[in-house]
Amino acid sequence: MVARVTLAAASTSRQEIKKSRFLASAGPVADEEEARRFIAAQSDPDANHNCWAWRIGQGYRFNDDGEPSGTAGKPILAAIDGQGLDGIAVVVTRWFGGVLLGSGGLMRAYGGTAAQALRAAETVTLVETVPLAIACPFADLARLQARLAALPGVTLTGQAFTATGAVLDVAAPRAKAMAVAQLAVDLTSGRAEVTWDGPDQTGLQRR
Repeated sequence: MVARVTLAAASTSRQEIKKSRFLASAGPVADEEEARRFIAAQSDPDANHNCWAWRIGQGYRFNDDGEPSGTAGKPILAAIDGQGLDGIAVVVTRWFGGVLLGSGGLMRAYGGTAAQALRAAETVTLVETVPLAIACPFADLARLQARLAALPGVTLTGQAFTATGAVLDVAAPRAKAMAVAQLAVDLTSGRAEVTWDGPDQTGLQRR
C-alpha cells in the first residue's frame, strides 16, 4: 500500500512572467467541501483569473476560470500529481499584464507556479484511521481514558454517558485499531464492549 502524503500547512509562491503576476496558494484539504472553501477563500475577485485544482484520493477536479481550455487547471493538477501529493487544493491567481503568453506559456506559468508552492511546503504522511466506540462502566472510565490518551496516534473524539457508564468515540490508526480494541477489553477484564470496523474477536463487535 502506497503511503499518502499531503502538506503539513498552507504554502504560497509568486512569479511574474511577461508582466503578468501569478500567485499560487496550496493547502491540505480533507474532502471536497473543504476544497471548495479553500478555493473560495484564496480566490481574488479583482484578479483576471483564479484557476484551481484539487486531488483527494481517486477524486479530482480542475478549472481554467476563463483561460484557454487545458492551459491552467490541468497543469495545476499535474503539479500535484507530479509530486505524489494527496488531499491537496491549489489556487493559482493571475493578474494579466498585457502580454499574451500563448498556450504553452500559460501551461508552464500555471503548472510551474503551483509546483513551486508545493515544493516549498513541508509534507506529512496521511495515516488512515478507523472509528471505535468503546462502552465501559463508570468504574473503568478514568483508567481507560488515561490509557487511551497515552497511545500514539489515538484520539478521543467524543464521549456520551449512559445509565451505567460511558461510550467513548475513538479514532485509531487502522494498523493499530485491533490492538486498541483488545486493550480496552483486557484493561476492563472484559467489561468494555468495542464496536468498530475490524474483524470479529471475543469481546469485540463488528459494525
